[in-house]
Amino acid sequence: MNISRPIFAAVLLACSLSPMARGESGDLTVGQPAPNFTAVDSKGVSHSLSEYRGKPVVLEWTNADCPFTRKHYTSGNMQSVQTLAHRDGVVWLSVISSAPGKQGYVDGAGADALTRQRGAAPAAVLLDPSGSVAHLYHAKTTPHMYVIDRDGTLKYMGGMDSIASTDVSDIAGAEPYLKEAMQAVVDNKPVPHPVTKPYGCSIKYQGSEG
Repeated sequence: MNISRPIFAAVLLACSLSPMARGESGDLTVGQPAPNFTAVDSKGVSHSLSEYRGKPVVLEWTNADCPFTRKHYTSGNMQSVQTLAHRDGVVWLSVISSAPGKQGYVDGAGADALTRQRGAAPAAVLLDPSGSVAHLYHAKTTPHMYVIDRDGTLKYMGGMDSIASTDVSDIAGAEPYLKEAMQAVVDNKPVPHPVTKPYGCSIKYQGSEG
């Protein structure tokens, strides 16, 4: 079947403007409801994503021993965006999915100590040593970032920014994908880059190397 060039171009444009975008995360799709989950935080308190309906949510997969994660914390970059999130009523949930015995694994007390040492400002640090929440979101790296809007719709998934390096000096020249996405959701505006490629250390699931 032949399709004229104007019609074909219109089809391509319609696809590019679709509110749903599928990334490299299996069947996880931007523009669809974010998977609900329940997890216990570093203080033993249970959190369900559904309880935050009505507020934007950021999910941050983290591993304090990963040099890509350290880049954003030693520079203060991650903390500055967390502070902005708190100001704007965004619930920031840091998630640690390293399995026991793997790089980045900590218990609740260890997680709280890291929060203090780094001057971090998440609403809570969720402990996910089984990897169940990470698998639900097809999380691959630390950091791997997600933004969910007030209605529980996934609006962003991908990297912290556009330069995949461990060099702090690269932050200033990078496009701040996560910050842009979070602010767009706060302002009820379209997210400029709904799906980007995450970069960092692989999540240390049980049975994985490292």
